Amino acid sequence: MALTRFERFLASILRGAVRLLFAVFQLLAQRREADRSVRRLPPITNPLLRVPAMRLARMIRRREVTSVEVVQTYIDRIQEINPLINAMVKDRFSLALQEAAQVDKLIEEETGGEDVLEDRLPLLGVPFTVKEAFSLQGVVSNVGQFPPASGQQPGFLCTGPMCRYAQDLLPMLRVMGGANADRLSLSSEVDLKRLRFFSVPHDGGSPLVSPVDQQLVLAQRRVVERLEADLGVKVQQLKIPQLKYSFQIWSAMMGAPGKDGKQPTSFAELMSDHGKKVWPLWEMAKWTVGLSKHTVAAIGLVLVEMFQRSQPTQFILQQKESLQKDLEELLGTDGVLLYPSHPHLAPKHHHPLFTPFNFSYTGIFNILGLPVTQCPLGLSAEGLPLGLQLVVGKQQDRLSLATAVFLEKTFGGWRDPGSIATATTHLDTWRGASTTAS
Repeated sequence: MALTRFERFLASILRGAVRLLFAVFQLLAQRREADRSVRRLPPITNPLLRVPAMRLARMIRRREVTSVEVVQTYIDRIQEINPLINAMVKDRFSLALQEAAQVDKLIEEETGGEDVLEDRLPLLGVPFTVKEAFSLQGVVSNVGQFPPASGQQPGFLCTGPMCRYAQDLLPMLRVMGGANADRLSLSSEVDLKRLRFFSVPHDGGSPLVSPVDQQLVLAQRRVVERLEADLGVKVQQLKIPQLKYSFQIWSAMMGAPGKDGKQPTSFAELMSDHGKKVWPLWEMAKWTVGLSKHTVAAIGLVLVEMFQRSQPTQFILQQKESLQKDLEELLGTDGVLLYPSHPHLAPKHHHPLFTPFNFSYTGIFNILGLPVTQCPLGLSAEGLPLGLQLVVGKQQDRLSLATAVFLEKTFGGWRDPGSIATATTHLDTWRGASTTAS
């Protein structure tokens, strides 16, 4: 579905306005960041930090290294780089070391052998980070804290593993899935040569969303070429016109009433926190002179709310239902869709404020409830990570995970940002492979 003249005109106006706003923002931000110098991440020197989780667990079970040694190594690295990237907001280092010592004692006393431990506790002794959405000894969980999700929003909340190495995703997902993991058939072998692959290079040209960077387009094209050359499959190139309305669909569903018929709480109400009403235009004016207590991102979200319809149009609801039906029929139980994760390369801090709807490249699949695995594909000319997402049918996570392992072997997977000449504190968006839960 080609863009209409009006949509092309609207897109040019929006992009011009974004460039103007960004220029103004840079002038305002310069005085706030003039004293900040670019600091580079130190490279990884301890080889334990490069070992995949499952192999590290095996080394610990075999007593080739102790859990205490591993945990201390990670603590040292966190203390080395966290002042630069501020990635960990709360630590429990002393408790982690105590637990590691208990793990080493358990392994020492185990009489059933390594296989028993592997079957019962496959990741025993391996350190990992946990979001505040989960209760953890020594850390305050944000479960039940303000603001709560409302309307249909709770149904869009899901959690999946994030790993450096694709080979760790499946066992991590199996652990996280618990009793429900059996529904995903994660133990079933996947023959990539028998899968059907589809490639969609962009969303069709939404006037609200940036065009896809050509380096990302070329990276996806290289994936298509390798799949066809190495697996002997034929990757079908597609255009899915409904994807052009991804943001509108996301917005409509996030604002949809819940089963009780109640509308979700507006962000403006949440920002007021039962106090004075928030006036976004006034808050934006205050922010420009440093007097607002709210962030520019929060103020911008309330501004977007001002221009939203109270009820989604029938057209957008039809696009959502049509897209859901078409994708589920297309993917079935053996289909894998290649699609950009984001139209831009990893941005510097604050830049996404001026392209706020670009997240819809991933947000749409959260709304549709489809499993997605994000895969790194090497580096751009600037030394920034390239990647794409693999989308599969419901409960078919094993297909995207198997494809992710293939792409990791083919394109090199995760890279150490500290070893790249251009790696700075702006690159806290570096990721290994990751997946959402079904």
